[in-house]
Amino acid sequence: MPYFDAASAAPLHPVAREALLASLDEGWADPARLYREGRRGRLLLDAAREAAAEAVGCRPDELVFTPSGTQAVHAGVAGALAGRRRAGRRLLHSAVEHSSVLHAAEVHAAAGGSVAELAVDRTGRVAAGDVAAALTPDTALVALQSANHEVGTEQPVEEVAELCQEAGVPLLVDAAQSLAWGPVPGAWSLLTASAHKWGGPPGVGLLAVRKGTRFAPQGPRDEREAGRSAGFENIPAVVAAAAALRALRSGPAADTEAARLRELVDRIRTRVPELVPDVEVVGDPVRRLPHLVTFSCLYVDGETLLHELDRAGFSVSSGSSCTSSTLTPSHVLRAMGVLSEGNVRISLPYGTAEADVERFLEVLPGVVRSVRERLGVRAAEPMAGAADTAGAAPQEPVAAVAEEPEGVVVDALGRRCPIPVIELAKTIGQVPVGGTVTVLSDDEAARQDIPAWCGMRDQEYVGERAAERGAAYVVRRRA
Repeated sequence: MPYFDAASAAPLHPVAREALLASLDEGWADPARLYREGRRGRLLLDAAREAAAEAVGCRPDELVFTPSGTQAVHAGVAGALAGRRRAGRRLLHSAVEHSSVLHAAEVHAAAGGSVAELAVDRTGRVAAGDVAAALTPDTALVALQSANHEVGTEQPVEEVAELCQEAGVPLLVDAAQSLAWGPVPGAWSLLTASAHKWGGPPGVGLLAVRKGTRFAPQGPRDEREAGRSAGFENIPAVVAAAAALRALRSGPAADTEAARLRELVDRIRTRVPELVPDVEVVGDPVRRLPHLVTFSCLYVDGETLLHELDRAGFSVSSGSSCTSSTLTPSHVLRAMGVLSEGNVRISLPYGTAEADVERFLEVLPGVVRSVRERLGVRAAEPMAGAADTAGAAPQEPVAAVAEEPEGVVVDALGRRCPIPVIELAKTIGQVPVGGTVTVLSDDEAARQDIPAWCGMRDQEYVGERAAERGAAYVVRRRA
């Protein structure tokens, strides 16, 4: 069964498996002890630290291992902010950071600190000029991921690091998604990563703090990992993580594999819109991770789509609100202002077979068609006007439509993604050019997906206004 969700967790690398099994026999003792078994454990831990530091591009004594990438982010953000308390208490981060950064920011704000968010463009990229403009005298830390975990867009880390260095502000880089593909360039101050993203075992993260960076570890401390990560080191897992990272980054084979996966992703980016109507491929098409592509399908229930792809033998992920128990769209897609419904993220692990990608491209159109038909949408219909749904079996009752002086009002209250957009698409043809359709919806996804639909369909999004329940989204027909 093809596994296409390496951005969540990559399969355990064969080298990591071998190193893990060997270290279970050799690295079980306390590395802080002076007897033979302890010294053996210390040698293994030191060798793993040196290998990881070489991959990161820092000194071994600047790097510590943590129980997870999330813990590394939390420790890095808290320690850097505490170390810079006298300079200021302002944390600056992009709108598309991993949730671990956002959660750390929430804790900082609750403790009296201030937080500022950097907007991104439609590809999910921060403008370095915006960072420069946002660097106020009280800024204590800037957090910027090296590449986005949902759409693969690479950030201008090197340029931002230079700006931060000139301003005397440390830059923390979350490199969880990119470290397998190469070191993060630039004069960053702190860096975090997570081993299960590159084929290491879960439960291992790393935190690098370069010399000269003010850092005050928070919480209870002990003598291990320079006081920056408490607790007994999981030496077998750490050794396996470092072995996997070294194996991925050693020799020309790594560059060859990255180029091969990039070509497969380019094929997906090109072919999916050709094979499936009403699809938006998101993220930067050039400045991106080599193995990741994300697209969203109009008129599709994301959860059903993922289940159907799983039944067809493909493991993929999504940022759609339709796949979330909170019914809230991905904060990344929301910040980008792109379609969230029917969202699919494909992230190819090392060694993905070309035949598996081709089979996915063969299966996807039929899967999307079947999901749309269940929702009363004909797969080949552009949905620019009223849809003929004869013979279809919609899962949801048709939303109530009313004539109002200002145009047509569609009552989609209580209907979840993608029903509000489907009803808008069915109704827009009922009003004359220049007329409006107002969609009443209490689904948070509608706030994102209705403007995105207008952009895809060349209709005018007039705006949103308060309603008795939910919100009213007004669209004017252009054609």
